[in-house]
Amino acid sequence: MSDKTITIILTVPGMGSDHCAGIVRKTLERLDGVEGVKTNIASHRVKVNVNEEAGPDGEALKAAVEGAGYDVKAVHDQREGEVEGEDSRIEQAYLDEAKKRLIIAAIPTTLIMILMMVHMFWVAIPAYLAIIALLAFPVVFLHGGLATHKASWRSLKNGTFNMDVLISMGSLPPYVLGLMGFLTPMTSFVEMAATIMTFHLVGRYLEAMAKGRASEAIRRMMDMSAKTARVERDGEEREVPVKELSPGDIMIVRPGEKIPSDGEVTEGESHLDESIATGESVPVYKSEGDAVIGGTINKEGRLKVKATRVGGDTFLSQVVKLIDEAQGSRVPIQEFADRMTGRFVPAVLVIAMASFLIWLVAGDALRPILEWGASFLPWVDPTAPKPILAILAAIAVLVIACPCALGLATPTALMVGSGIGAERGILIRSGEAIQTFKDIRVIVLDKTGTITRGEPVLTDVVTAKGVEEKHLLTLAASVEDASEHPIAQAIVKGARERDVKPEKVSDFQSTGARGVSGKVGDEKVLIGNRRLLEEEGVSGLDELDEAKKELEEKGRTVVLVAADGKALGLVAVADTLKEGSKEAIRGMHDLGLHVVMITGDNERAARAVADEVGINEVQAEVLPDGKVDAIRRLQEKHGDHVAMVGDGINDAPALKQANVGIAIGAGADVAIEAADVTLVRGELTAVVDAMQLSRATFSKIVQNLIWASGYNVAAIPIAATGLLHPMIGVIAMTASSLSVISNSLLLKRRYARAQPHAHPHDN
Repeated sequence: MSDKTITIILTVPGMGSDHCAGIVRKTLERLDGVEGVKTNIASHRVKVNVNEEAGPDGEALKAAVEGAGYDVKAVHDQREGEVEGEDSRIEQAYLDEAKKRLIIAAIPTTLIMILMMVHMFWVAIPAYLAIIALLAFPVVFLHGGLATHKASWRSLKNGTFNMDVLISMGSLPPYVLGLMGFLTPMTSFVEMAATIMTFHLVGRYLEAMAKGRASEAIRRMMDMSAKTARVERDGEEREVPVKELSPGDIMIVRPGEKIPSDGEVTEGESHLDESIATGESVPVYKSEGDAVIGGTINKEGRLKVKATRVGGDTFLSQVVKLIDEAQGSRVPIQEFADRMTGRFVPAVLVIAMASFLIWLVAGDALRPILEWGASFLPWVDPTAPKPILAILAAIAVLVIACPCALGLATPTALMVGSGIGAERGILIRSGEAIQTFKDIRVIVLDKTGTITRGEPVLTDVVTAKGVEEKHLLTLAASVEDASEHPIAQAIVKGARERDVKPEKVSDFQSTGARGVSGKVGDEKVLIGNRRLLEEEGVSGLDELDEAKKELEEKGRTVVLVAADGKALGLVAVADTLKEGSKEAIRGMHDLGLHVVMITGDNERAARAVADEVGINEVQAEVLPDGKVDAIRRLQEKHGDHVAMVGDGINDAPALKQANVGIAIGAGADVAIEAADVTLVRGELTAVVDAMQLSRATFSKIVQNLIWASGYNVAAIPIAATGLLHPMIGVIAMTASSLSVISNSLLLKRRYARAQPHAHPHDN
């Protein structure tokens, strides 16, 4: 976007499917000055990028959408910031209005059905036609159907064909034709008109409720954030709205309270429930210097937290944004459905008109079909006059052919899949990534920070003959405690974990990369490589050579320890595996993936890690620029089926080059921004979860498209041949849409009890 581009957001509650969204999108794209349109049926939002100088304003955009047949409930300039709770209020108001319309339609329609049964099977009711015409009038023309007819008229006037057009054409003619019964004896169609409109309203209401369930994950995420924060200002504690927080504010969080915003602990220690971010139920220990996420719950201790990110920059806000983008994104397979639905309504109108004319002209030749159908379909009447048969066939085609189900197939599955992912710490940025992910055959893993922890840890302690391990560790930790080197700090930390406390050191000296020395008590301690110790005349080094060689072959960094000229032993440090790395790579192999590790480390260290986790192909000593070339070579060899997992700044170019880039959530922001999938948990096992979720979600999309398109392909010919009563058709049309939504919700049910790493089987 250029500097002169602004974004205007329209809230369109009636935009209930991809077909509706396509009409809205095309209508807006025709306007001069509109640079881009993104629709999201989950949030009922339309984001329009317009040229600030030459483009239309919010009111012009609203008028265009309403001209296409869709009411606009809110217009919002993104520069003004988010309006808290606006979408949920509009959605609830839309649901309440749909319920009200349904009730107004359902009561008289129920009475009409009762009277019809009495009139047909028991006793003739005087002035029956007048009674049902009066009862059906508010259903078809007033609060029940008025909004549908208005939308139909606006749509036709604008040259578009939305689904309301089919409903209007399926309900208005039967009512008008039914009134001809006052002039000449004929079958009444008034009951049909009321029933079609009522079942249409039933479908709209049930769809709104079902879609609300499908997209509830994003609302839950928004509700999880704290509304107020207790901060230190001018030496006093004050409670302020979270939206008034600024970076640097010191927030005070008591036990049981939510962390108001992303920040860093400056005082105190506690365990935090981070399940909203990671999907893991085990509380995480936090102390001074640790980063915390807004919306997580402080379990026991009192904390002081310095706010680092506020407002739209917080983790939760970014997650909500990612989910919103994913739910509003388009899957490549949807292009097929779009082409179909774009021509669908006009084609249905042509088929309906053709059915009417054929039955009117050649109805007698088609009666054998009805005679056959009458043997098992109670509503088929082969003796009815040709005009009646023509009307029934045309109306049946109109009401059965609404492409609602086809338009709901992709977005409902994306809503559910992205919501499940967010709850499990898996953020999939787009529908395209979901479709691409399922075809991945090669997965490339960065070593440091992805397979391993990314920091050295004390792994081994080997003592010379007659030397106690505790004594060796005490001397080593005491001297290294005076050094800031990562290896030194790893030794000190490892010693403390073994209940060994460093002692006071004097005469500390560092010789750079070769080692350090110092005096602990009466002993002069020397720690470093063999060359340094040999130069200082240390004896007893030969007996440690075999142990040193074995550890170095495993990829360990070995440091020798001596005191008063005699070798005491050695300590080894290494970048250890993350918990679950072995399990994750085993899971990748089970999914049929070829796993490749790329690292800048030397061949020996890389091979040691690869052997430990079960990776066969290793590319070592690869520089950041070389990672991109390595991905390209793999793509040339295996096709466009290569995914990359990384966490650092130097991984960002490779993540972009890969067909699917996967960022470990604990890594650098630039890597996360470059990725198609972000794993908030920061564990490699989430890659397997993400791939299985993407496969399951895409499977639901395909199932939905097959069901919806197959339904229409099968139903329209049946309706055109006169074997489908219009009232049965509208019930079937509603059931089809609900079945697509229900099928998508089954994905949610499948994952409801499955904890991360459970890996349920694909459908």
